[in-house]
Amino acid sequence: MSAGVQQVADGTYLVQGSNTNWVIITEGSSATLIDTGYPGDREQVLASLTEVGSSPEAVTAVLVTHAHNDHLGSAEYLRSAYGTPVYLHEAEVPHARREFLHQVSVGTVLKNGWRPGVLPWAVHAIRVGGTAHVPVVSPQPFPAEGALDLPGGPVPVHTPGHTDGHCAFHLPERGVVISGDGLVSGHPTSRVKGPQLLPDMFHHERARAVASLEVYAELDGDLLLPGHGPAHRGPVREAALQARDRAL
Repeated sequence: MSAGVQQVADGTYLVQGSNTNWVIITEGSSATLIDTGYPGDREQVLASLTEVGSSPEAVTAVLVTHAHNDHLGSAEYLRSAYGTPVYLHEAEVPHARREFLHQVSVGTVLKNGWRPGVLPWAVHAIRVGGTAHVPVVSPQPFPAEGALDLPGGPVPVHTPGHTDGHCAFHLPERGVVISGDGLVSGHPTSRVKGPQLLPDMFHHERARAVASLEVYAELDGDLLLPGHGPAHRGPVREAALQARDRAL
């Protein structure tokens, strides 16, 4: 497989795009796509589906951890071009429609420009659509409580703080937690490696993001697939507690 596509478990693929990740879960001839990268990552999103033996037509649904541009980038394209439903937590649905935007502002980024890695990251983010207007026209809340009737049986887990409706997705049978931006393993603006919160400027409510690490700690799994950074192997509980200790 190409450098950006990594099979991390049976039917489970972590794809590293331009500074952000998405996950493909396959089951038979169908797939679930979790997150969609930046708008500028579209060709890589489509290519990654082909590479794992799937296609846009085979994607049963797009699940979005949260409606920041680096995760929402191609959601509306897939919805409008292929009729793929786009599901988020109910609190995140208006965010995806862009009724409001809880995303780090250019001004805040510039104020943090003295921090290592921030300006190169910002230049790249703008280049790949980080400030583009990419609302989803008709995003939907999750259709049921508990495991969704989708490939992999993902279970949405509300982990607010990064945004109000931020969700992780738990795959209990595969021992996998897809953690979005509530628990990551690296970022171009962080000098820390391993489980951590993103730098403070990225969180809508940092205190809630810290509190949500306790929610991650309750999820049973030994493979963490974050929105940023490499896959992390080992008990998810330990990863979450390590990130919490670093944040306090």
